[in-house]
Amino acid sequence: MTVASKETMGFQAEVKQLLQLMIHSLYSNKEIFLRELISNASDAADKLRFEGIAHPDWYGDDPELKIRVDFDKAARTISISDNGIGMSREEVINNLGTIARSGTKEFFSKLSGDQQKDAALIGQFGVGFYSAFIIADRITVETRRAGLPAADGVRWESDGSGEFTIESIDRPQRGTTITLHLREGEDDFLNSYKLKSIIRKYSDHISLPIQMRKEEWDEEKKEQVIKDELESINQSSALWARNKSEITEEQYNEFYKHLSHDYENPLCYSLNRVEGRNEFTQLLFVPSRAPFDLWDRNKRGGIKLYVKRIFIMDDAEKLMPMYLRFVTGVIDSADLPLNVSREILQESRDIKVIRESSTKRVLSMLEELANSDDEAKKEKYRTFWAQFGQVLKEGVGEDQANQERILKLLRFASTHTDSSEQTVSLAEYVARMKEGQDKIYYVTGETFNAAKNSPHLEIFRKKGVEVLLLSDRVDEWMLSFITEFDGKQLASVAKGGLDLGSLSDEKEKKEHEETEKQFKDLIDRMKKVLEDKAKDVRVTFRLTDSPACLIADENELSGNLLRMLKAAGQQAPDMKPILEINPEHPLLLKLKGNDQQFDDWANLLFDQALLAEGGQLNDPASFVKRMNQLLLK
Repeated sequence: MTVASKETMGFQAEVKQLLQLMIHSLYSNKEIFLRELISNASDAADKLRFEGIAHPDWYGDDPELKIRVDFDKAARTISISDNGIGMSREEVINNLGTIARSGTKEFFSKLSGDQQKDAALIGQFGVGFYSAFIIADRITVETRRAGLPAADGVRWESDGSGEFTIESIDRPQRGTTITLHLREGEDDFLNSYKLKSIIRKYSDHISLPIQMRKEEWDEEKKEQVIKDELESINQSSALWARNKSEITEEQYNEFYKHLSHDYENPLCYSLNRVEGRNEFTQLLFVPSRAPFDLWDRNKRGGIKLYVKRIFIMDDAEKLMPMYLRFVTGVIDSADLPLNVSREILQESRDIKVIRESSTKRVLSMLEELANSDDEAKKEKYRTFWAQFGQVLKEGVGEDQANQERILKLLRFASTHTDSSEQTVSLAEYVARMKEGQDKIYYVTGETFNAAKNSPHLEIFRKKGVEVLLLSDRVDEWMLSFITEFDGKQLASVAKGGLDLGSLSDEKEKKEHEETEKQFKDLIDRMKKVLEDKAKDVRVTFRLTDSPACLIADENELSGNLLRMLKAAGQQAPDMKPILEINPEHPLLLKLKGNDQQFDDWANLLFDQALLAEGGQLNDPASFVKRMNQLLLK
């Protein structure tokens, strides 16, 4: 082929921004560059193992996959080499010059300028190759993709300032060599002991040998001398294939970081081997912090699929349900064919068994935290819920087989604490129910304060009955799949007629009947005035302080859900609410004896009730005008 001349190209704007942020935010943990580059080299070997199934000739005379780390004190360079899949010219430009991933804009919009917070966010995004610029002021990459001729080698070089050069070279061997030209003051890394200790700390779990040249003491020269003989620095066996008793917590943590490119330790993890008709190994991790793209439901999950320790595919989304998309890990099957494809995954019975087992394994991990008497584990579950609770709620509707287990893991805010922190389980609510109470009461709102201050809560506060305060966007959808818990029906305090059952005594019931008779004429007049706004008007005893409130019929969508549908641009049914009035409120007494401004007062009560529950007025100008007129009179 014709060798192309050296070409200068510009980084994608996001790469420039990431480089500047990363160099400053992650500077306190410089050594992670080696972990990231070795991790990439390991991925390149995994890809060759997979593609080599169909192209065994790609291995040539170099069948043993490995990673090599070298340093040159005189040249002040560190190099990381692998004989994995390598890259073509186009792949070099795409992989080293752009960030081609969904959620990039959202990621940058969340950056705050606070170095500590941004470092955590950058860790979630994954910096990979670019972390090398933390210690290097120039990086050279030489690579050739397996299967291409030697003349199709590529050299990429950049100082990270905004541009890179790329040119074609002859490269006899496949794979990639990355050479770091160190910044001033980074010579500590030009040290065999230092590099070996970093490799053992962060990359001991890598399943292929990481090699360095041996170093021995030369008695004549009175110094360490580097030999040509190579030695393996890591154990070079798949972590999940080792005996549990041989794996330290630090090794689990570093393997998680290798998989996820997260900078924090996982919240919890589980290594499990399943034997029988289906044989597979699961190593699953729950992160301690939600990734920036958690709400991207098109994002594939974080599960890597292996067959007999041969990497098959990344982000095998069929191995974990969507509501557990935050889980990262490895599943290694002994039964699946090596040529398994995403299409085969759709139909495979073995995959269904693995998915069901993995789902139950994750739920068991969460139950262990949630139900523990150990305060540290309880705190971990509180952390989990704050980060992933809204996603777990999706499972109530998506996973009927495990719905009961998921319901026990849910946490809510409630009037018992009046705090926005979601700490109340359904089991705790049931245990606190008052004598005679047969329902689990809840109220929904667009925000916590809207739910907390809902007028529908007034009678429940008066009687000391706990109500769950639901304000997550997923709550309304979730509630459509729950009818009861532990034999207790879930009931919205803002839907249907108020039925407190035996919580109301006979005397109260008789007084209510008498009051309804007294207000019958007023109710009939209000129905006529508000026939375009309200489906019905009736007396209520759920209010103690507010003059009126709006409710939905028992089998209709709540006002909160209707507003959410409209805000999302979805078709929402045209439903009129029911207006309930408080017969003991002074405004109602004023209305009862007022013929001249009756229509204005009736409309004002309806509009106030709509505003109180977070609704929007169809005609705000008329409301203001009516309010001003009544204030003046």
